[in-house]
Amino acid sequence: MPKQKHKVLVANRGEIAMRIIQACVSLGLDFVCIYTKADEASGHLRLARSLGGPESAFRVSSYHDANEILSVADHAGATAIHPGYGFFAEDFRFARRVAERSRGLIFIGPSWRIIRSLGDKINTKRLARSLSIPTVPGSDRPVYDELEAEEIAETLFAFQAEQGIGDSVVLVKASAGGGGMGIEEIYDLDQFKTVYRRVRNYAKRQFHDEGVLIEQRISDFNHLEVQIVADRTGKNIVHFGTRNCTIQSTGRQKRVEVAPGFRPGEIDYAFDAAKLLDDLVGYSLSMAHEVGYDNVGTWEWIVSPTGQPFLMEVNTRIQVENGVSAAISRIKGRGDVNLIAEQIRLGLGEPMGYTQSDITFDGVGVEYRLIAEDPANRFTPWVGRIDRFAAPTFPWLRLHTHIPMDEPYEIPTEYDPNLALAIVWGADLSEARKRGCEFLDGLTLSGADGAGQELKSNVRFLREKTATILQF
Repeated sequence: MPKQKHKVLVANRGEIAMRIIQACVSLGLDFVCIYTKADEASGHLRLARSLGGPESAFRVSSYHDANEILSVADHAGATAIHPGYGFFAEDFRFARRVAERSRGLIFIGPSWRIIRSLGDKINTKRLARSLSIPTVPGSDRPVYDELEAEEIAETLFAFQAEQGIGDSVVLVKASAGGGGMGIEEIYDLDQFKTVYRRVRNYAKRQFHDEGVLIEQRISDFNHLEVQIVADRTGKNIVHFGTRNCTIQSTGRQKRVEVAPGFRPGEIDYAFDAAKLLDDLVGYSLSMAHEVGYDNVGTWEWIVSPTGQPFLMEVNTRIQVENGVSAAISRIKGRGDVNLIAEQIRLGLGEPMGYTQSDITFDGVGVEYRLIAEDPANRFTPWVGRIDRFAAPTFPWLRLHTHIPMDEPYEIPTEYDPNLALAIVWGADLSEARKRGCEFLDGLTLSGADGAGQELKSNVRFLREKTATILQF
C-alpha cells in the first residue's frame, strides 16, 4: 500500500509555529495553521501563506478553543495535530479527544495515557521512588494525619541541616491545589502545627479535600534537564544530552539555556559533574523505559550545591529550548539536527533509524530568550510597538522570531511579549560566551509604548549573565 500523505495542523503561534511549519516542509508534509485576530501581523501567518498559500491558515477566536481547532482540522483534511508548547501540549484530555474521536487524528506528542500519568506530580514522584530515582524530599501522597505530617517536616529540617543549608524552609501545600494556591512556608518546627492546620482547613474549604503535602523547599540549586526522544513502540528511546536552565527571572521563568548541563574540564565544581550528568541521563532513561515513553519529553532536575540531584517533574512535550540541545548534537556524525522534525517524524509512526551509539555531542550551545520586559522591575512585561529589530548574521547563530524584521510590529497584549530565540554555538564554553556577547552587542532593538516611553528589553540582563554561564 502507498504511504499515507499526512497533513499536520499547527495548533500554536509565534516562533514555535514557524519552526513546526518549517519542519513539516523539510519532511515533505502538508500543513495548515491557525491564527487569531491579535496575530494577524505575526510571522507565523506570513510564513504559512508564503509556503502553503491562502488555504494554509485559518483564523480562530482562541488558541484555547478545542472545538475550533478540531473544526479547522476536519475542514482542512488534517491527519495530525501538533500542539507546540503551552496551550494543549500537556492536556491529556485534548490528546485523548484528538485520538479517539470518530475522525481520529494523530496527536504529535506522547500518548494521552503517558501525558496523564506523568502530568500528575504525585504519581511521577511515586514512580521515580519505586525505581530508586531521587526526588525532592517530602511526601509522595496526600497526608491527612497531623502527627505523620509533623514527622515528615522534622525529617526534612534534619536533612537540610545535613546539607549545610543555613536558612531551612519546608513547604506545606494543599495537595488538591494548583497555580500557587494553598502553599505556605515554615522556617522552624515550632510553626508547623499552626501552619499545617491552617493549610488543611483552607484545602477542605477550597478544594473539599484535607490532604496536605510536605516538601523541602530547595532555593540554592541549578536547574538541569535531560532531552528524551522515543519512537511509537515505546522501546527505542534515546537521549540528546543535558541542558542547564538556571539563569531565570525572579518568577522562575527561564531566560538562558545552555547545553550541556555542566562543563567539567572548563569549570571546577564541588562535585563530580561528569558523573552527575551521566546519572541524570541514566535515571531519565530508566523512567522513560518503565512507562514506555513514545515521543519527545524532558526530565527536569534540580541539583544541590553538593551535587545531589532531585527529579522535579517530567514535561511531556517539546520545549522552548529544544534547539540548544540540537545545536550540539550529531546523528551519525551529521549536524543540523532538528528535534521538532524528529518529533513529527516519530510521532507519525516512522522508525527511529538510529541508536544511542549514533548520537554524539560537540561544543557548547547557548540559547537566549529575547523578551520585551523590564528586569529592573521584577521582569514586568513591556507592551508597545517594535519600530526596528535587526540582528547580525553569523554561521554559528540561529535566530527564531515571529516578529517581522522589515516593518513595525505591535506586541499583542493577549500573549507573552517574547521577541525571539537566539541559539549560539561555540567549540567550547569560552567561545560560546564570546560569540553570545558578539550577538547581543550587535542587536538593534527599538520601539515605544503608547506614552512614548522607550522599549524595555532583557538584552542587558542576558549580556550580564553570559559571564557566569554554567558556573555553580
